[in-house]
Amino acid sequence: MTSDRLGYLLKHVLARLTEAQASALAPHGLNGRDLAVLSAVASGEPVSQLEVAGRLRVDRTSIGDLLDGLEERGLVERRRSPEDRRRNVVVLTARGESIFTAAERVRLEVERDFLAVLPDGERFREDLRLLLGE
Repeated sequence: MTSDRLGYLLKHVLARLTEAQASALAPHGLNGRDLAVLSAVASGEPVSQLEVAGRLRVDRTSIGDLLDGLEERGLVERRRSPEDRRRNVVVLTARGESIFTAAERVRLEVERDFLAVLPDGERFREDLRLLLGE
């Protein structure tokens, strides 16, 4: 029976979580991939496009397309690095920071609600993150 297989169960749990997050992020004009990119860029110091790709484990072409879309919406911008003029870095714009902060709050709320059915959901969330290698 497939419903007792861990991979099958995880796939369906992920689909439900992804759907809940997509609905919650839609009013902010974002999807899960957009938020992941904003999160990688919001790490503190300006990062190169290649570093963003590495953090997200995606190829250079994919990250370029994702950043192009975010840049067109005024959420990120590419700039010359002040330390190395041969290098470009990606930074959040003021609008990007504002949307990222609001969307991250929504993401955390969706996760909290999603795990609320579990006993001690917050503890489970932290244990799950450790088990998954985050």
